[in-house]
Amino acid sequence: MKRRMDRTKVAFLGLGKMGGILLQALFKKKVLRPKNTMATVGHPERAQALSQELGISVTTDNRQAVKKSDLVLLCVKPQTVRVVAQEIAGEMTSGKLLISIAASVPTPYIEESLGSEVPVVRAMPNIPCVVDCGMTGMCKGQFADESDLETARTLFDAVGMTVSVAEKHMDAVTGLSASGPAFIFIILESLAEAGVKVGLSRDVATLLAAQTVQGAARMVLETGSHPALLKDAVTTPAGCTIDGVLELEEGKLRVTLIKAVVKATQRAKELLVVE
Repeated sequence: MKRRMDRTKVAFLGLGKMGGILLQALFKKKVLRPKNTMATVGHPERAQALSQELGISVTTDNRQAVKKSDLVLLCVKPQTVRVVAQEIAGEMTSGKLLISIAASVPTPYIEESLGSEVPVVRAMPNIPCVVDCGMTGMCKGQFADESDLETARTLFDAVGMTVSVAEKHMDAVTGLSASGPAFIFIILESLAEAGVKVGLSRDVATLLAAQTVQGAARMVLETGSHPALLKDAVTTPAGCTIDGVLELEEGKLRVTLIKAVVKATQRAKELLVVE
């Protein structure tokens, strides 16, 4: 049965970078209500400061937060997942749902750590969630059903787009869409530097580069055309663009980006240290 998010009591376990981004974005979009939301952090001083800043209950007691919640978002580091899961195991009943955004941690690992048949959804959002343009890949564990996956979609669709994949592909999602923004920021920075090199002011060059990347991405999403076809549409015979494309090919940009995603994916497989 689909959950009513406006009535759901939610606990964020961990308010690091991504956990904090998600919480504030979901408040902004009015998907979650502050009065129904709790969070936990590791230190009492930070808990007090965040409670005042966010207007919600923030504590260091994971068990208490889970006990009072229907939906738990596990936003801790991969190496901390087992400890936290074992800590809250007694409070995680079958009627509750756990959504984990811990990179590289498979659902069987979480389920085994909880020690019961609790529904678990694994999700991998990325940092553009902060501007409602995120991309989240997700999969469900063996005890979760489609309604649990739909609950996760409701959360992450509010801050961007979602896609469901087989769990075996989740590390690839991490390497591509979670790490990918960093690669694009490097490309943006380089395009802006090039603009400065050919005489533009830095502000104008950065604006041109950023809007160009955004526009190109929207064309792919909205037309459904293959990027190669769109590239060909820009590349007119004997024009300016083909010379630039040849420079990119000579510099092996294509191969370098592919290798970057492969390397990030391989690293994602290594993040979790299994005991």
